[in-house]
Order: sequence, then C-alpha cells, then structure tokens
Amino acid sequence: MRFSALRVIKEALTGHKGWQPLWRNPDPQPAYDFVIVGGGGHGLATAYYLSTTFRKARIAVLEKGWLGQGNIGRNTTIIRSNYLLPGNQPFYEFSMKLWEGLEQAFNFNAMVSQRGIVNLFHSDGQRDAYRRRGNAVLLSGADAELLDRDQLRAMIPFLNFDNTRFPIKGGLSQRRAGTARHDGVAWGYARGADLAGVDLIQNCEVTGFRIAQGRVLGVETSRGYIGAGKVGVAVAGMTSQVMAKAGLRLPIESHVLQAFVSEGLKPVIPGVITFGAGHFYISQSDKGGLVFGGDIDGYNSYAQRGNLAVIEDVAEGGMALMPMIGRARLLRIWGGIMDMSMDGSPIIDRTPVEGLYLNAGWCYGGFKATPASGYAFAHLLATDTPHDTARAFRLDRFAKGHVIDEKGAGAQPNLH
Repeated sequence: MRFSALRVIKEALTGHKGWQPLWRNPDPQPAYDFVIVGGGGHGLATAYYLSTTFRKARIAVLEKGWLGQGNIGRNTTIIRSNYLLPGNQPFYEFSMKLWEGLEQAFNFNAMVSQRGIVNLFHSDGQRDAYRRRGNAVLLSGADAELLDRDQLRAMIPFLNFDNTRFPIKGGLSQRRAGTARHDGVAWGYARGADLAGVDLIQNCEVTGFRIAQGRVLGVETSRGYIGAGKVGVAVAGMTSQVMAKAGLRLPIESHVLQAFVSEGLKPVIPGVITFGAGHFYISQSDKGGLVFGGDIDGYNSYAQRGNLAVIEDVAEGGMALMPMIGRARLLRIWGGIMDMSMDGSPIIDRTPVEGLYLNAGWCYGGFKATPASGYAFAHLLATDTPHDTARAFRLDRFAKGHVIDEKGAGAQPNLH
C-alpha cells in the first residue's frame, strides 16, 4: 500500500476501510544474516538502508518493548547540520540531505519542516566563535548566515533584545534546518524496512550474546536464541548495559535529558531558536505547543524522567530569552536516556568482538543524525568499512587521543 493524496481521498469517501497495518508482527526465525538490536530511530534506519540501499536480506530488528518507545519519540525534533569540526560537519550535512528527500524515499509523512534555526549570541567573543563556525559550515558546502541585531529584530521581534545581563547582539542562522515529526520518522523507517522484508520483532529483549573464539554467533533473547552472521547494537542510553553482556566496557555515561511542551498557542515561533547565554532551545509544533528543552540532568540515570532543578533552569532560560512565555502553561514533560560519549561525538565502529558492531554515543545529536546514522551503520555492516562521512567516529579514538570535542568542554560526558 502506497500513500498519496488520491488514496487519502478514496479512504475518506469509503469509510477508511482500506487502511492496513504499517508493518507485520512476525515471530523470530532461528537465524538471520543481520540482527539489529534496538528498534528506535537508528536501528530502524539501519535496517531500512541495509535492505533497500545495500540490498541485504535476512535482517531482523529486535526491540525489547514496542518500536519507537525510546529516544526517537522523546526529543525536541530539531534537525540541523551547522557543526564546526571536520569530523562532524560532513556527517550531519549528509544527514540533512537525506532528511530533504526522506518522505519521498520511504513514502511516509514525517512532517519534515525546514523552517530554519537561529543560534543567538550575546557577546563579542560569542559572535567571533559563531562567525568561525559559520565559515566552517560554508566551507564544507552547507549553508550558514550571520545575522546582526536589526535582522533578528525583523525576524523575531518578540525576543528580549535589551536584557541587561544577556543582550542579544545577533545570531547564526541555518535556513535549511528545522524540525521533523519524531514518531513519523520511526514509523516511516519501520514501514519501509518491513516492505523490504525486514522482520521487526517487538517484545524481544536481548539478554545475552553467544560468543565463541572471539566471534559473536547470535543473541540470547526473551523469545529464545537467535543466530546471527553479524550483530549491530543501537540502543542509545542502554548501550553500556547491553554491551556489558558481551564483556565490553565503553567510554559512555547515561544521563536523562528532559523535554517540555506547552499548551497549544497561535503560531508565534517561526523556526528553531537557541539561547546562547544558557542551554535553552525552542520551536513550535504544528499543534501549537511550544516544544523546548535545555541541559541534561547532571547525575547518571536510566530513568525516563527528570527533576525539578532542571525544570527550573530551563524555565529561567526561556524567561530570559522571551518573557512572554511565562504566561503559557506547561502541558507535558518527558525524558530520554542519553548515551553521553567522552567527547560529545558518536561512535559507529566495529568492536573487539568479531561480528559485533556498535552505534552509540549520540549525546544530544541523535535525532538529527537518524538518517545518516542508519545509512553509515548499514554501510559498515554491509561492507565492513566505515562510510566516508563517519570515518572519525572510531571506538578507539579515546585511547589514541583523536577525540572530536565539538563543544570544547573537555572529556567529561555531562558537559556535552
């Protein structure tokens, strides 16, 4: 079944009786050529590209709950590629290009909206840093534009430009950035992978790995043993726990990141806005809710809930940026478990166990990276070589000193 405007009209006129489930719910087979552990955005995207682009078969995705129950549905939906360092910028620009054709590729409405992003700066030093970042983005072939105060006033006049402590002096804009519907992304990739023959197996928790002579043979699950030629792990905040079952200790910490949405309001936020004097970012959903977030909770946690201290900090950042939102009522709060790497950049690489591959360490950048992450991980699984844009995301870079410290905060995960 393909979706189209004509199909929507037909179903509306015939009582919506022709819609079918988006994917099958199969039982696991005894063995597969490829097993992807994790049914979130990155795992589903990996299976999709592995089956459609690299033409591989006998693929299964194992999810301990239901598809999309993790971070893919627990984020603030921002997509962008305005990164500074050469290890990151080509990868996220590759992801942005995949976002731009994603809905047509898998024939599903992911509500990709390139409404733009503005990163505000509040001092001369911050302006110079953003100018450097913008130049790096332009040199890589992506888009960036440095806006002065008057240009910003014309675009977003409701900001508190004359805040005594944090006066707004300008911003770095990327007009191709924007947002996408997180659930729609998960469902689109799941449907596309299913149509290509991938088995999406829900309620199937991986409880261990069967390893012999340094090679993975398969996975032990709550639904029995499943043999595998290759196993790829993409489980975000649960990475340390899952990989420990294979005897591996990783340079990753798990922290909770909270996100918030207000009651529905009339359209007011034209794109994505980030506060340069504090960790606060905001956009507006198609339903009218203000979607915003801030920093991670400072302590390690596997809980999908946060604490009041971070809620207060995020609210203060929003009030400093645009005092008008103080009249809006908070509607929902949720949390995602972030797999924070030691340098704030991801890992897409082989592990010391032959046949076992890792996709992890996404920190705040997991959602925007979903298409490129899936493509690069599929490339690695299919060819045993890293994708050109992901060559820097090596697991051994922490031991060898080749870190990609995008934020410049040092080797401390809670600072990223």
